[in-house]
Amino acid sequence: MVPTAVEAHEIEAVIGGYHGDPFRILGPHAVKRDFQSDAWEIRAFLPQAESAEVILDNAQVPLTRIEDAGFFQARFDAQPGAYRFRIRRHGGHEETIADPYRFQPLLTDYQLHLHGEGSNFDAYLMLGAHPVVHQGVAGTRFAVWAPNALIISVVGDFNDWDSRRHPMRQRTGGVWEIFLPDVGEGAIYKYFIRSRHRSYQEMKSDPYAFACEAPPRSGSIVTRLDAYTWSDEAWMQTRAKTDWLQRPISIYEVHLGSWLRGEHHRVLGYRELADKLVPYVKEMGYTHIELLPILEHPFTGSWGYQVTGFFSPTARHGSPADFQYLVDRCHQEGIGVLLDWVPAHFPKDAHGLAFFDGTALYEHEDPRMGEHRDWGTLIFNFGRNEVRTFLISSALFWLKQYHIDGLRVDAVASMLYLDYSREPGDWIPNMYGGNENLEAINFLKRFNEEAHKVAGAITIAEESTAFPAVSRPVYTGGLGFTFKWNMGWMHDMLDYFSKDPVHRKYHHHNLTFSLLYAFTENFILPISHDEVVHGKRSLLSKMPGDEWRRFAGARAFLAYMYGHPGKKLLFMGSELGQYEEWSVDASLRWDLLQYGYHRKLQALNRELNRFYRAHPCLYEVDYHYSGFDWVDFHDVEASVISFLRWSADRKQCLLFVCNFTPVPRYRYRIGVPSAGMYREAFNTDAEMFGGSNVGNAGAVSADPVAHHNQPARIEITLPPLAVVVFEKMS
Repeated sequence: MVPTAVEAHEIEAVIGGYHGDPFRILGPHAVKRDFQSDAWEIRAFLPQAESAEVILDNAQVPLTRIEDAGFFQARFDAQPGAYRFRIRRHGGHEETIADPYRFQPLLTDYQLHLHGEGSNFDAYLMLGAHPVVHQGVAGTRFAVWAPNALIISVVGDFNDWDSRRHPMRQRTGGVWEIFLPDVGEGAIYKYFIRSRHRSYQEMKSDPYAFACEAPPRSGSIVTRLDAYTWSDEAWMQTRAKTDWLQRPISIYEVHLGSWLRGEHHRVLGYRELADKLVPYVKEMGYTHIELLPILEHPFTGSWGYQVTGFFSPTARHGSPADFQYLVDRCHQEGIGVLLDWVPAHFPKDAHGLAFFDGTALYEHEDPRMGEHRDWGTLIFNFGRNEVRTFLISSALFWLKQYHIDGLRVDAVASMLYLDYSREPGDWIPNMYGGNENLEAINFLKRFNEEAHKVAGAITIAEESTAFPAVSRPVYTGGLGFTFKWNMGWMHDMLDYFSKDPVHRKYHHHNLTFSLLYAFTENFILPISHDEVVHGKRSLLSKMPGDEWRRFAGARAFLAYMYGHPGKKLLFMGSELGQYEEWSVDASLRWDLLQYGYHRKLQALNRELNRFYRAHPCLYEVDYHYSGFDWVDFHDVEASVISFLRWSADRKQCLLFVCNFTPVPRYRYRIGVPSAGMYREAFNTDAEMFGGSNVGNAGAVSADPVAHHNQPARIEITLPPLAVVVFEKMS
């Protein structure tokens, strides 16, 4: 063996891939020589090389093989400075590479400190894979948090997936780092983690990867996000000044993989969807689209709700730049983009976050805290600083890097309660003996505080319980969300409309109960994907009766929804009158539009959006009782209700009269705020919407006779299974 300053057991550890401090062994090092000045050694582990040499500015020095496995060394009288290796592989192939072990670390102690204390909410700029130029050499800086790892190596196409060749440098706080020269954008990689515990070892995807391979592959991809040139400046500037509580919000909820398929059932790319989805949404009059999670997920059947790539748009539809293009196109057409975001849990897939460094790093060790029994997934440990940093950084990443306009947070109820969907004895009370998850509550508050620092961004909670002040500011004791889904309204309404009209009078309270709590939160009225799957039937199929009654019921339901206080959300396909439940594996039934009823239901939805956006009284005062007045909710026998919606200045109002039976009502009297002419502004029974065209010849006159505690009254013809809207003519 040629003499070297390194102990044999350390060389053995490097060769075996289990040396915990490779930078102490590999690269350039000063060594002592007897009775002489210091010398320098360059050491390299190059198992792929048959022979190798060091290339300096003015010399080429052969590397001497110290061990047959590929450990090389060269000695110099002075510090060698910058250098590269020329290696010859078996078969004669030559390549020149830089030595990763001659480069200084890039992460600062301050960055590591912020990460450890849980306050670095741009952690995606620190961790993950970032193409950089370091000490004059282009390459990629890799960094990953894994405090219980014995050794971590970067593996990929660039090193033949050999876990021995590029072990990383351990920094404080359990962060590992390495700069790999000559590795650039497009490189596929993973982290090979050997744990200190239980002899655990695994190839893991990068938690902070900006792109991943399309499933079932699971490699991370080196990606830069600054190459795309945005063209949505006007939208972003306007968004920053918008108070969305007082603006119209009508959301079209979309699953990109099943909205429309291409030829031979092909899934469309982001750019194709931009060319087809954006014009459709604009034509339909929606203000926003909400995307079921497009964060990378291994199992398509999870609809995106079991995420492994919290910083990666799914490769099923293309590259990150392609997704940026889709968002950009939406903004250029005046359409906001909301994204479903899932901080409640994550799947157990071996390449993901589960048991990341051989310990319960992102999750809880105790399954009573760390496992969702219903979903077979793991719950984040919200009390850990680095986990909160990871999740909040993910949220801000989408808002900042992809210009996303808001995040709808999935399964908030499961986060708030320690006993969510658990039997007695299968959960651990909090420090006060209660069932509230105090760590998750604090996390949600901080998340909302940070998200609202992004100008114009909104947050939405899917929260199905009566937890108080979900959409109230943190500084007033709330969770801090901008909006909350009104799950109670949704369930009451769908239950009511699924009843045969002859029985609806026995369920009249379903129509009125929501107004007892309508102004306690900033509600969105959702008819979401969850309501059209798993045997719940499509929106149209929930309606009883023959075809005419089903379509009339759907029209009446949608018009009532647009009149009720709260912003609006409708899942794709509901506007088409699709009979089947939604399937993640198939396109919507666009072929139904060849039939009149379906085409006219779509027309109703389009006109409702336009009508809604044209009348400030339908959106300016959604969250205060001053924007709503009951006219009459006592006509239980006829299943008829009527109410007024007011604008903020009380100068505009609309009267909604709803008949939820198939019996037309003639000479039906309704109280109104003043005498004069009232225009029939909307009628769901119009022939253009598929109705029977029963109506009021365009307008009615109000007599100055008090009725329903109003100073005047109108006498109208009330169509069957219909909603009629009247507006005072000036």
